[in-house]
Amino acid sequence: MNENTPRPDADEPDDHDDEVTRLGSDEPGAVHPVNWNLLLSHDLEQEWLALNRWVEWLRKTYALPASVIPPCWHRHPELQWELSALHLHWLGAYDPEQNGSAPIGWHRDFALARARLRDWVAASGTRLDRDRPSRQTAWPGERPAAPIEDAPIVNRRDDFVQFVLEQVARRKAAEDAFFLGLDSPSHFGTADSDESNDE
Repeated sequence: MNENTPRPDADEPDDHDDEVTRLGSDEPGAVHPVNWNLLLSHDLEQEWLALNRWVEWLRKTYALPASVIPPCWHRHPELQWELSALHLHWLGAYDPEQNGSAPIGWHRDFALARARLRDWVAASGTRLDRDRPSRQTAWPGERPAAPIEDAPIVNRRDDFVQFVLEQVARRKAAEDAFFLGLDSPSHFGTADSDESNDE
């Protein structure tokens, strides 16, 4: 870990420290774009934990209100992608090999990102004490979206840990199904079926 890496959890031990450590680390490697749609389950786990630790550091360091970063940001893909991009930009700007003027560029872009984050939060409907899925607009010919209701936020850390475990389990199940499909004879075809196609 280099000296520029934030350690937001160092002064805040809590009941989830062991589970968070098990889930992953915020130790940065080479900065690269993160496509959340393509991550394998283990990488998904690591990226969620790294992003969460950085977002905790960011909101406390800059005293950001819930109108910019709400407690359940992790449940809203629009906030996830925006914060992930901002995190990667920060890692690049504060890399020891970076030009000395890079941090001021990050702060300029951070101001623009805060405006976008406010828009995303306002549109999503998530708040400090309650959350609901972002509303989806059904286009003509699509099934109308199911009604959604606010749910109280009782413990943000518990919610985040449970959310990550569910996301990773879902991704792992998709991976297992994919690899199981590769092992099935129907995936590759059989010699008999190839011969019958030649007749």
